[in-house]
Order: sequence, then structure tokens, then C-alpha cells
Amino acid sequence: MAETFRSVPQMFLQRVAKTPDREAYLYPDGAGWTPLTWRQVGEKVKAIACGLRALGLANEERGAILSSTRLDWILADLGILAASGATTTIYPSSTTPDCLFILKDSDSRVLFAENREQADRISDRRADAPGLVAIVTFEGEGTDDGFVLSLRALMERGRDWDSANPGRYEEIVEAVQTDALATLIYTSGTTGLPKGVELTHDCWLYEAEGIDALKLLNEDDRQYLWLPLAHSFGKVLEAAQLRIGFSTAVDGRVEKIVENLGQVRPTFVAAVPRIFEKIYNKIVGGAKEAGGAKWAIFSWAVGVGREVSSLRLAGKEPAGLLALKHKVAHKLVFSKLHALFGGRLRFFISGSAPLARALGEFFHAVGVLIAEGYGLTETSAASCVNTLEKLRFGTVGPPLPGTRIRIAEDGEILIKGRGVMRGYHNLPGQTAEALDADGWLHTGDIGHLEDGSVKITDRKKDLIKTSGGKYVAPQMLERKLAIVCPYVSYALAHGDNRNFVSMLVALDPEAITKWAAAHGLGGKSYAEIAASPEVRQLVAPFIDEVNKDVASWEQVKKWTILPADLTLESGDLTPSMKLKRKAVEQKYRKVLDGFYEEATVKL
Repeated sequence: MAETFRSVPQMFLQRVAKTPDREAYLYPDGAGWTPLTWRQVGEKVKAIACGLRALGLANEERGAILSSTRLDWILADLGILAASGATTTIYPSSTTPDCLFILKDSDSRVLFAENREQADRISDRRADAPGLVAIVTFEGEGTDDGFVLSLRALMERGRDWDSANPGRYEEIVEAVQTDALATLIYTSGTTGLPKGVELTHDCWLYEAEGIDALKLLNEDDRQYLWLPLAHSFGKVLEAAQLRIGFSTAVDGRVEKIVENLGQVRPTFVAAVPRIFEKIYNKIVGGAKEAGGAKWAIFSWAVGVGREVSSLRLAGKEPAGLLALKHKVAHKLVFSKLHALFGGRLRFFISGSAPLARALGEFFHAVGVLIAEGYGLTETSAASCVNTLEKLRFGTVGPPLPGTRIRIAEDGEILIKGRGVMRGYHNLPGQTAEALDADGWLHTGDIGHLEDGSVKITDRKKDLIKTSGGKYVAPQMLERKLAIVCPYVSYALAHGDNRNFVSMLVALDPEAITKWAAAHGLGGKSYAEIAASPEVRQLVAPFIDEVNKDVASWEQVKKWTILPADLTLESGDLTPSMKLKRKAVEQKYRKVLDGFYEEATVKL
């Protein structure tokens, strides 16, 4: 590497010094976007770091962040690290008991809260987080007793501290050690309590080096970042930016994604598969509804795109008549989609959950590249990724330089490298279960290698083993339904220790309401629409499609449409939009049990 660093804050200070006047971030400000240079960001981070030292934050002591994705989150994170502290991340959707558990378990000293509402629910129960000395709120003013203070007030205190201690800030940054704790990210634990993943500065330095070595990104790129920064997928992109120097537009409001893409015109965006499923269903569903000539033109264009996609995957370019047809297809169909994404997009990065191969192939056919990657919180997010030079749909690509992959006898993927966590905080037993004596992380994912690329087939613990002893990969069935049926939001395949596979189906509210209005069910509630025989008949052929080309024991024998969508707010999904399987199964336990009470299905 041309440059090596000892810590994340040292890497940050070097970025500020190297490109002080380049655009670092943009954040929404009213109807527009306000840019900040690296110099301006450096000044803000310094004020926050010095403010934390004034509050008494010591080396490796934790500063927690309870907020949605926004610029202030990044500034606070960098400020904590530059103060020689470590960041505890908390999802804003976390329950108050979970927040208090994380604060106490991590022994966090300072909490950054998005607003007074978030701050007050913690300050009202401060006795349950005895280590806290202050809460800093991004929005709103502080309290009279000084326990809650505004971000502005903290930064003012920091500037005063810096004036009284000239040069001390830079000394603190230079003293941060590579093996020091940088981040505590809490994930779902087997006991029901969150468990903290300890990631060092070296974890993030390695990730930044590895991503830089792939040469996917350069300093002229612009990222649109909406992912939860409490999740490692969002955090790794923050680290990569410091090393490479590209700019980032930050806004975590999911409902603003499409609007923001058109405004900030990014060159790359990271997203989870559910986003691509929704876009795909909207594109294809809209073309089908238009019918007639529009659907015919759309189908023809996608067919041409698939021919071109096959050539490009083989390292060739279209010529002659195919090149001419592709130019027409782009003008009539593909250009509209590219404009929706801002017109400058080079590629998407997909992670957090498996991307259906059919999705990757469709988007490539219409000229939109999705580079799927793979990693866990325990590996600092990025362990494998497809590159522009070596793209294999259906795989998560080869490992990053410096990461080693091994497949265990039972098919479990094992990972070793600098990105692997130090361990689980205060949980030596669970650490020993995950990390073996040779330093290999047991991921819990099942997969294999294909020509150097890793292919994920399922989660080890999610595999269904029927009472007949047959194994079924539920995510394979769920992804297949999400692709073939434009009205499905989520599906959950069930059947562990049962004698056949059943399925719970949740419908996309927007898509099914629109369909209902056109089919005599307008004005009815979601629950009424979901319970109607018409919708049952609508979904049934798609279930039949799922059951094609799978073994008899993998087929969905019984299924039902849920009376409500599965959402984050109702506790059905993680903040990265993945199913909470156990929670959903428990919620609909009576429904699932009912499938098997009089089971006469022949296997």
C-alpha cells in the first residue's frame, strides 16, 4: 500500500491534510443539499473530540450513538475516535430496554442522541445506565441540569478546551494504537439480549485498504449513503471514504431514496436486496400494466439487453445489428431507468442478505450493474465482493486481498483475516464458539467456492430439516417468490421438524392496494384485501412457480397471506430489512401450527 495508518483518526487527519478543499459530504438542507469540504469536517470533528475530552472521556472509553443515518452521526463517530474513545452503535428503532442494556453493557460514558425524544427516554431512566455522564443531542436544546446538552454546546466547550490545551488534540490522535477498540456494534444474541462485536482500528484500516486495492472506487466518485450507520455495512463505507477520498451525500430517510438519487446524482450506492426487489417489481409491474405496445417494447429491449449482458460477461462488446438494437433499446427503455438513478451511476453494491441471481442478471441486462458482496458484523462487513473485472452473478465474489476463506466439512464458511472481530464484549464463551483456536471465524453461513468466488446457499441455523430428515434452504424459496410475484413484500418458509414446508406471505401494501383498486376491491383495508379469495387466486400461480424445479420435499404444501405487512416497527425485521425468523414464527405460531394439525399432505 502507498500509505499505511496506525488508526482511523490518523487516517482521517491525513485525509483532511491531503485534500482540504475537496468536497467531503453533502447533507439535506431544506429543499437542497449543503456541501462540506474536508477542512470544514476536520474543524467540526476536532471540536467534538475536544468537547468529549472536556467531558472526561478517556482512552477506549465508549461514546454511544442513538440516531438514524445523518451527517451528525459520522461527525460524532469520528469525534469519538479522535478523542481516543470507541463508538457504541445503537439502532434508533431499538426498544428502551435494549438501549439501556447496550449502554450499561458497553459502559458508555457519553450518548449522542438524534433529538430530545431519543435523549429523554434515556435520561428519564439514567439510573439504569450509571456510566453515562452526559447526553449530547443533535437536534434541540439541553436541560437545565446540564446532563443533556446540544451538539453546538459540546463543540463550543471543545473549542475552549482546545484553546487551553494547544496541540493536545493532535497528540491524542497520534497516540491511538492499531489494536485499540474502535467500535462496538450490537447484534441479536442467542439469549435474546444484544451482543457487542468488538472491532479494532485495524479492522477498519484493513477494510479501507482492501476496498482501495480493488480499485472499484476513486476520489472522483460520489456515494449516496442511506444505510443504517449502526450496521457494519454502512460503517465500512465510512472507513473506505477516509482512505480513498470520494464525497458522500448522507440521508437515512428510506422514503427519500428515489428523490435523492435524482438530486445528488451518485456514481455508486450500497443497498440491501429488498430495495432491488422493490425497484424490479415496480419496473416490471409498471410495464405489464401498460400492456400492448409498451409491454412488447419493454420485453424486446430486455431480451436485447440479455444478449449484450452475456457478451459483456464473456469480455466482449456487441457489434453490428446487435449493437444497433441495443442503442435503440437504451433510448426507448433503459435511459429512463438510468435517469431515475441520477444518470451518473456506475454500479450498486448489494450486501447484508443474499441477492437473487435473477435480479442481478435483469439489472445487468438493462445496463445497471449490481456488484454483490458478503461479510458479517464480525468481519467488519466486507469479506468478499464481485468486481467489475470478475463478475459472477449468483456469487458474492472472491475474498478481499488479505482475507482467507475455508469451507468446513459441513459446508460452513470460515473466515480469517485482519477484518475479523476481537471477540464478543463480555462474552468469552460465545467468543470461543465463534472463533476457533486457529483464529478462524465460524460464520454460520453455508456455501462453497466456484472458480475462486464464494457462493452462499443458506444460513446454517436457518436450514430446515423436515421430520423426514430432508434439508431445505428456506431463503431459496423466499427469494424465488419475491422475484416471480410483484405483489409480495416478504415470505417466510417454515418446516423445521415438520413433515412438509409451509409459507407465510406478506403483501406489498402499495402494489396490492393498486391492484385491488383495479379489480373491484378499491376502498378496502389491507387486511380485507389480504383475506379476499381474489387475492388468494392472484398469488396461487406464483406459489406454483416457486414449486417448479425443486425437490418434492422442498415444495410449499400449505401457505397463507398475512393480515399485515412485515415491518421494522412491528418487530418483524432487522434495521437492515432482514426477517427476524424466530420473532415472525412466534407471532404467527397458531397459524403455523394450524397447517400441521390435520396434515395429510403426501410427501
